Amino acid sequence: MAAKHLMAKALVDSLYNAGVRYVFGIPGAKIDALFDELVDIPLIVCRHEQNAAFLAAATGLITGVPGVCMATSGPGAANLTTGLVTATTEGDPVVAIIGSVPRKAALKHTHQSMKATSILSDTAKSVVTIETEDQVTEAILTAFRTATTSPQGATVVDIPLDIAASSCKMPAFVPEAYISPTFGPAPGHMINAVRRMIETAKLPVLFLGQRASNPLVVSAIRKFLTGHPIPVVETFQAAGAIPHELASSVFFGRVGFFRNQVGDRLLAASDLIVTVGYDPWEYDTNQWNPEGRAKTVHIDPTVELLGSIYENITALCSNVTRSSTIETSDICRTLRSELNAWHHTLDTGEGDSQLIQPLHFVSALQERVSKDTTVTCDVGTVYLYIMRYFRAYEARRLLCSNGQQTLGIGMPWAIAASLAQNPPCSQKVVSISGDSGFMFSAQELSTAAQQGCNITHFLWNSNSYDMVEFQEELKYGRSSGIKLGGVDFVKLIEAFDGKRFRVNHPDELESTMDKALSHKGLSVVEVPIDYSRAADLMAYVIPDSLG
Repeated sequence: MAAKHLMAKALVDSLYNAGVRYVFGIPGAKIDALFDELVDIPLIVCRHEQNAAFLAAATGLITGVPGVCMATSGPGAANLTTGLVTATTEGDPVVAIIGSVPRKAALKHTHQSMKATSILSDTAKSVVTIETEDQVTEAILTAFRTATTSPQGATVVDIPLDIAASSCKMPAFVPEAYISPTFGPAPGHMINAVRRMIETAKLPVLFLGQRASNPLVVSAIRKFLTGHPIPVVETFQAAGAIPHELASSVFFGRVGFFRNQVGDRLLAASDLIVTVGYDPWEYDTNQWNPEGRAKTVHIDPTVELLGSIYENITALCSNVTRSSTIETSDICRTLRSELNAWHHTLDTGEGDSQLIQPLHFVSALQERVSKDTTVTCDVGTVYLYIMRYFRAYEARRLLCSNGQQTLGIGMPWAIAASLAQNPPCSQKVVSISGDSGFMFSAQELSTAAQQGCNITHFLWNSNSYDMVEFQEELKYGRSSGIKLGGVDFVKLIEAFDGKRFRVNHPDELESTMDKALSHKGLSVVEVPIDYSRAADLMAYVIPDSLG
């Protein structure tokens, strides 16, 4: 007779064998059998399930091993929705494990009975309910493989209470069983066709998307550009793919949201756009190619040049013989000077103003962090300034939510980045948000403090939903429903045992930054921000006729 194993232990052992070193979640009666077995894997107890999913997503993005979150039945599982759809949209591998009522009660009006799988079905790549005990380890293995198959995303495994507390015949899967799926290169004739297109184009542009931030892909892109320098434009989530030593010659900025950046103008002028790892979630195609006239090549496992992005870029690197034309291109010379023009007109807020100019902040922060510092940025006007102007020279060191533009991700992602370090919490992580996004996940300050995370969070305070405000004013001549305020952030931060700082005048910004960044542990800096020029972010949109 086959030996029996406690189902919960077999599942947790499978997680460990897959490389999982943290589980994020909130306990509950329908899932507590699994929590009870979390002995070798630390459990990070969060304050909201949505944030547990955020933490899992950032862990998956940074480490490459799917992050794992757990939630109990009913509203616990439903609260994962925003975090999981953000992960799936933005290509972050996550395995979510949820509890549910016993199988015999599934159709009854009983406590916390909810068809959570129906609610979550549109948020994830796959959603399965375990129907018998011996399906568990196979279902978990399949969930990990699915989460890491390109395009990566979230998967959900629903485990009824009676199964979670039972025994099974199937042991945990061994580490060798979990192998991330791999792809080979596209067919040789397609590689050659793209090679000829690059060599004959007058102004080819490499347009990097979120899946180009994979470390292996980044290595191939850098090798290609070293031998064949052509202009590069990034989406917000491809930040850091271009190293410092190449940026001054090939980098022409990031694009997203409003079509008015230097990179947008370059894409409009290009006669061949080679997209690498791009997903329309990041920046709608009808934004950067509004009339569909741009000649494009897609290098990605799911479209056009099918196969491994790394293998395809490597193959092109070996075959392309084109020399750089960047230095002889009039438009490249013009756009390169424009890309950095904001430095020459930097307003540091001298005078009577007590508020901090956004670009003053960006410039000061840039001088105080290294290329290896992880910076997480929440959504809002703050993210437009940071993702447009803050330079990153290593992949996955500047993180934002761009596909769903989900408020509240800044602090949870910073916690995940801090825990993912070796050793955990050893290096400073910087997190930035507006006051609106901050309040979406401020409760996780408690998690950060309890875990000993070394995070400095900069809170841009405008007492409003500013990103909504300036767009409403431009569309309707007025704004509505955007006023916030009423929070004493100093008292709030002290309640969570964090070190608090406040910038009272522009002259104090740099010194306050230095103090906060040198503090070991959790610190929060309130920055009264001047958004009076925020409407400029959507000015001078390139006409469609130039696309």
